Amino acid sequence: EYQHLEVAFKEAGTKYINWAAKMAIATNTGVPWIMCKQTKAPGEVIPTCNGRHCGDTWPGPADKKKPLLWTENWTAQYRVFGDPPSQRSAEDIAFSVARFFSVGGTMANYYMYHGGTNFGRNGAAFVMPRYYDEAPLDEFGLYKEPKWGHLRDLHHALRHCKKALLWGNPSVQPLGKLYEARVFEMKEKNVCVAFLSNHNTKEDGTVTFRGQKYFVARRSISILADCKTVVFSTQHVNSQHNQRTFHFADQTVQDNVWEMYSEEKIPRYSKTSIRTQRPLEQYNQTKDKTDYLWYTTSFRLETDDLPYRKEVKPVLEVSSHGHAIVAFVNDAFVGCGHGTKINKAFTMEKAMDLKVGVNHVAILSSTLGLMDSGSYLEHRMAGVYTVTIRGLNTGTLDLTTNGWGHVVGLDGERRRVHSEQGMGAVAWKPGKDNQPLTWYRRRFDPPSGTDPVVIDLTPMGKGFLFVNGEGLGRYWVSYHHALGKPSQYLYHVPRSLLRPKGNTLMFFEEEGGKPDAIMILTVKRDNICTFMTEKNPAHVRWSWESKDSQPKAVAGAGAGAGGLKPTAVLSCPTKKTIQSVVFASYGNPLGICGNYTVGSCHAPRTKEVVEKACIGRKTCSLVVSSEVYGGDVHCPGTTGTLAVQAKCSKRPPRSAATAQ
Repeated sequence: EYQHLEVAFKEAGTKYINWAAKMAIATNTGVPWIMCKQTKAPGEVIPTCNGRHCGDTWPGPADKKKPLLWTENWTAQYRVFGDPPSQRSAEDIAFSVARFFSVGGTMANYYMYHGGTNFGRNGAAFVMPRYYDEAPLDEFGLYKEPKWGHLRDLHHALRHCKKALLWGNPSVQPLGKLYEARVFEMKEKNVCVAFLSNHNTKEDGTVTFRGQKYFVARRSISILADCKTVVFSTQHVNSQHNQRTFHFADQTVQDNVWEMYSEEKIPRYSKTSIRTQRPLEQYNQTKDKTDYLWYTTSFRLETDDLPYRKEVKPVLEVSSHGHAIVAFVNDAFVGCGHGTKINKAFTMEKAMDLKVGVNHVAILSSTLGLMDSGSYLEHRMAGVYTVTIRGLNTGTLDLTTNGWGHVVGLDGERRRVHSEQGMGAVAWKPGKDNQPLTWYRRRFDPPSGTDPVVIDLTPMGKGFLFVNGEGLGRYWVSYHHALGKPSQYLYHVPRSLLRPKGNTLMFFEEEGGKPDAIMILTVKRDNICTFMTEKNPAHVRWSWESKDSQPKAVAGAGAGAGGLKPTAVLSCPTKKTIQSVVFASYGNPLGICGNYTVGSCHAPRTKEVVEKACIGRKTCSLVVSSEVYGGDVHCPGTTGTLAVQAKCSKRPPRSAATAQ
């Protein structure tokens, strides 16, 4: 991803690109080299695309002998502290991949396919511990449906077409405004695949291709594995949906006794060893060993300097290159300030109390990771750079060149209080709420079962989380996004870090909070759903097989016993079965998994039919047909849609069944 930096270095940037290519090729590895997110690459090196819609936004290599490679298809939005929730739909991802292969793409790679956690201090600047949680496998490794299943079905369909895609002659046939067919065909071998595209974003449509009519939903691609039979539609999701839920663990309230250890005295200038006239740049002081750097100075005031009126208070104004600060005056907490991922520099203004005589200012500056991209990274700065006091009788007092002392890191970090050995070497006291610069700890046993474990830190502010001495990442729940909520408040605790009993939960809190209200939760995806219409194609994985490069119907095979009719399949996680049907409606239901509502054409028998087919089973199949549920095909407004929500839990399974 050097191209967007290349221009900053002008001729030297181009020279570097050429040098890098020659160096790589000279290693004689025997496999191709690539340059990501690049439109041009020297010699044999292949330029590749990173993005969301490389089939439409990327022209491909200038040298048309080089293949079209998509090295990063972003399955979700890259999120940082301060970002509101965002999603990318399964339909949009599937459309982008089908489009890419339809225009001659060779390889598509997903970023990310499995979400995860940035443990410790590994996250880049402002990047949350939770990373790509909206991927097909979420942060905990649980299937995020329908994203997981819809992409699985897409690639199953593409495998049916592999011979035509690899060796067929490509052609393009317009089918109307914003409609087209892209075809790969070997006529002499009767091998063919067609991608029927509708690029209208608001209108469904019907097209005629080779004498046959096909319904193509808005902004979708239908894959015809033999140029006749629709085996997959990007807009019609056959895979199940699910809903993630978080469950209160009894271990939250068992032995919920908190202890605290406060940082040693807030540093003062006279006790520091690193002294300069002006505040120092932070990265060069902390050297990636800690997030924290103290800045401290002292100054004297006379009676005439202070405001005469009690309602008038002096204001501390601190300008910082980033990322966040907590300020104290005469050991009293004054307030916090922070920048953003885009604008890391900021200015904090907080009212404060001053006294006659010597006053002490101490500012704890923190970074949230190193820079992750951009040119001239060696010139990026962090930390305090100007400090003034406004509102004095004698005017503004500029402390920027007053003489500053610096302390790298926290006392608790130097003592390693997060470790078993370190925590035993300090004096712990009963925990109190709303204590800034405080280490908190409690013991807890892991929740029973194997479901993932999270800690809900909603009642806290900003700091760092540990379990059994392992750093689980930075938390920052006091920073709310535009919708008024924290970007992340649930933090993953891998079960591999937990002991059978007596685990230590510890965190360093910068601002203050209420540790007693912290909750331990478990994570499930036991609410499973389907939302399918009679317009959906038959399920590609169970209804078709490839034989002599042709799709052949395998009606009645596998779980999809609905043959070539659209069939919804509900399947519980491992060792769990369907215990209840929460919602079932055929006709024109609306909503999303976990929040469906019946429409005006609801078929009353739907729930009875679904319960008979599914209760007590790990997997069940439901043919989407008005005959099965007694739906009224003449009802005004019917969409021929089946919506079901079921609940899974651990019970002995029965054999699979089908409603048809």
